[in-house]
Amino acid sequence: MSAVGLSAAIQRRWYGSRPILALVPLAGIYGGVVAARRWAYRRGWLSSERVDRPVLVIGNISVGGSGKTPLTLAVIERARTLGLRPGVVSRGYGGRAAAYPLDVRPDTPAAQAGDEPVLIAQRSGVAVVVAPDRVAAARYLIDHHDVDLIIADDGLQHYRLQRDAEIAVVDARRGYGNRRLLPAGPLREPLARLARVDLECVQGPGQDFWLEPGEARCLADGRTVSLDGFRGQRVHAVAGIGEPARFFDMLEAVGLDVIRHAAPDHYRYAADDLDFADDRPVLMTEKDAVKCLSFRQLNLWAIPVTPCLSPNCADALDTLLRRLVDY
Repeated sequence: MSAVGLSAAIQRRWYGSRPILALVPLAGIYGGVVAARRWAYRRGWLSSERVDRPVLVIGNISVGGSGKTPLTLAVIERARTLGLRPGVVSRGYGGRAAAYPLDVRPDTPAAQAGDEPVLIAQRSGVAVVVAPDRVAAARYLIDHHDVDLIIADDGLQHYRLQRDAEIAVVDARRGYGNRRLLPAGPLREPLARLARVDLECVQGPGQDFWLEPGEARCLADGRTVSLDGFRGQRVHAVAGIGEPARFFDMLEAVGLDVIRHAAPDHYRYAADDLDFADDRPVLMTEKDAVKCLSFRQLNLWAIPVTPCLSPNCADALDTLLRRLVDY
């Protein structure tokens, strides 16, 4: 079985009603380790460090896509609307830099910084710094950029960086699956952890926020085309994200005839991976596109998504941001 097939099979069990019974004892061991680690931070046996700016962590307690990066972009825009100067820190998963902390620019290779930090830098224009040590990333951000708010993209479980507020993101369709801890289920921490976050934001139609597709952008020359321009023809759709089906369903919802190609989350593409032996358009997520800019193939198109906030969610975010910086 391929890596994609194995991942899909595991997630079907995670997000179904029944766990793999043989893994339940391992989930108990994992849960004990998680609880002991959090207890050690609370007691001061493991050091947790504060930096000289308020820190807002946006993350999730489950494995897989939930819309965390689009929500991060939405929070950045809300912060700017309030007159704040946010910056972002991230682990930079999937990237490997020669040295850390790494200042991420819109043209930084995803192979160095990771796909999500590069995407955030491109879409938002704010300062983005990555490092496996988020405390070091936050201090670098403060020392080298004019910021008054630090947004930690992911890192809900990175307790070494003290935080002033937390937002947990969850996908409405999948929820928390079978509600079991890893590896029997998708949870990184028990559901009781949600009682300690400041906001829980649900992603999906009619929920706290949802994602709307924008115009397709050609990777080779930058021209844009409405998605309506792809109707009446079959298109390849490529997604290497936590939940590829969400991208495919979005394209089909606007009337496209889609051939689905799922890849593992953070997959590093080669040009051959996108050669399907025909001349049909290949549509991909922006997160995938930042790793494919060098291919210069005219049939490769990035599909941006815009996070849309419900009025209640927008108000809750504004209230939280004001509190963080004594606005």
